Amino acid sequence: MQLPNIPTNRKPYDGTVRKLIIALDVGTTFSGASYALLDPGEVPITQPVTSFPGQSSIGGSAKIPSIICYDKEGRVKAVGSEALEPGFLEEAEDEGYVTSSWFKLHLRPASMPLDFDFPPLPNNKTPLVVFSDFLRYLYECIKSCIRKTIGDLVWHSVQNNIDFILSHPNGWEIIQQAQMRQAAIIAGLVSKEESQERVHFVTEGEATLHFCIHRKIPFEKDKGIIIVDAGGGTVDLSAYRQTATGSFEEIGTARCIGQGSVFVGRRAHAYIQDKLKNSRYGTKEDIDLIANKFDTEAKHTFRRPDDPVFVRFGSSRDRDPAVDIKSGQLKLPGQIVQTFFEPSIEQIIEAVREQRQEATTSVQSVFLAGGFSASDWLFSRLENELGDDGLIVSRPDAHLNKAVADGALSYYLDHFVSARKARFTFGTECSTTYNPLDIEHIRRQSTVNTSLSGRRRVPNVFSIILSKGTLVNEETEFKESYVLESNNRASYQYMPTEILVYRGNATRPEWTDVESRMFSVWGIVDADVSDAVEVGGFHNGRTYYTASFEVVILFGGPEIKAQISWKKNGKEIRSPATIICEQINQSLR
Repeated sequence: MQLPNIPTNRKPYDGTVRKLIIALDVGTTFSGASYALLDPGEVPITQPVTSFPGQSSIGGSAKIPSIICYDKEGRVKAVGSEALEPGFLEEAEDEGYVTSSWFKLHLRPASMPLDFDFPPLPNNKTPLVVFSDFLRYLYECIKSCIRKTIGDLVWHSVQNNIDFILSHPNGWEIIQQAQMRQAAIIAGLVSKEESQERVHFVTEGEATLHFCIHRKIPFEKDKGIIIVDAGGGTVDLSAYRQTATGSFEEIGTARCIGQGSVFVGRRAHAYIQDKLKNSRYGTKEDIDLIANKFDTEAKHTFRRPDDPVFVRFGSSRDRDPAVDIKSGQLKLPGQIVQTFFEPSIEQIIEAVREQRQEATTSVQSVFLAGGFSASDWLFSRLENELGDDGLIVSRPDAHLNKAVADGALSYYLDHFVSARKARFTFGTECSTTYNPLDIEHIRRQSTVNTSLSGRRRVPNVFSIILSKGTLVNEETEFKESYVLESNNRASYQYMPTEILVYRGNATRPEWTDVESRMFSVWGIVDADVSDAVEVGGFHNGRTYYTASFEVVILFGGPEIKAQISWKKNGKEIRSPATIICEQINQSLR
């Protein structure tokens, strides 16, 4: 039986109404969930969901495979462990069902390239639709498990008061968060109107830190630690230090590399395919079977390059010594298996070293978590290589498979991280008054225009609101002031403002037409600022209007939000704290 996680330092729930919190960890290869019932005045207890349909082991498991099977009409036929049951596999083959796996990778941002092709989505299915189908199934499983645990009476008391925490890789951005929120709406977890308040996000790196804290991993105050969450699709790296007050703050920008354990399996698949191509085991079915056996079983036994790895896939009658198959198993030299791991390991080591170099506090420890961290070869390689750099590498002895789900709950309940580093530079594009003494302005004379007020203006200015690497406390706001001129008073009723993100290496980028490819629209924040409109003056025979406002960026957590602020009769007015993500519409088509 799985024991609940009751941290000694967690505060009692100070709300007045019973509430349920559910953390959903949808991984590339496996998924899981945890929940906590919040009763007023009681200390919340974290409970993992340990029973899913189709699991053969008594007591179940905290994870299910992240796979979903559709029929020819696109209807969901089976999900998770149920899609791997022998009877269903036969039905799927007979009926021509299509199985979708690794669908999470289809959501990744364009800034995260991958070394290998991965399974395509079924026809007429978008990443958003597949993700929502999986969320719907996962939520139904969670509901069933929770109702069995706490009873129908308690469930009915909280079913309309549930908050959801969705974890995602460090490298995911606003478009991925918007898609995940939309998927939660489509799956029926929340309504569109409540989605902003009831769906929350946490990076897998930060969730893993919270998991470490509750597993009593020792931290030295004012000493840095790098968290390496090595999962199926991605490896997330986060660097923190514990402050004198016991909270944690980031000491380096979070990183994410596409070198999770699935890519070890992809390299093995490519090697096995080449090795067996001219043998009687060179069919697609046999190659997929053997590669899958390596990925799910033999891969985890690899410890030394001097020892061969045996991939058992058949019976004693399966034999072809020419390709090292005897007694139903394929023999792979350890030196070859090592090459399957090496690209992932090398990139992890490089990323750790880069993050350590960037860190503003001395880093002495590396904590390895995530499903990939169960690999003894990965651990020993990191321990040896990083040990030579003076780093101590450690990993927990159990429960690696539910670190993110449990940690996501802790993030919501305990909020140990008090400050985070901005991963990029954020701002807006605007114009500035032409300065005839400024050399750069002189160079840009051909672009200078005249505003409605008659002033000469230089366009394409990048107005920085938040710089990359800035340490941001949860309560801190970043804002810049602007003035908008218009000859149409009605235009202020809808004033969209683009928030730009700069991904280049310049410390203070000044112009959006320099390194233009490094700039992109992060999102749009809009407001009706009619209350702020004033008559600006009269120029060229026309009246023009002005409105003064501020763009405010809120960076108190993993989800960046923005507002527009203005004054009405001396009182500050603000738009809702949200960002419109235009790209999400593309996923709905």
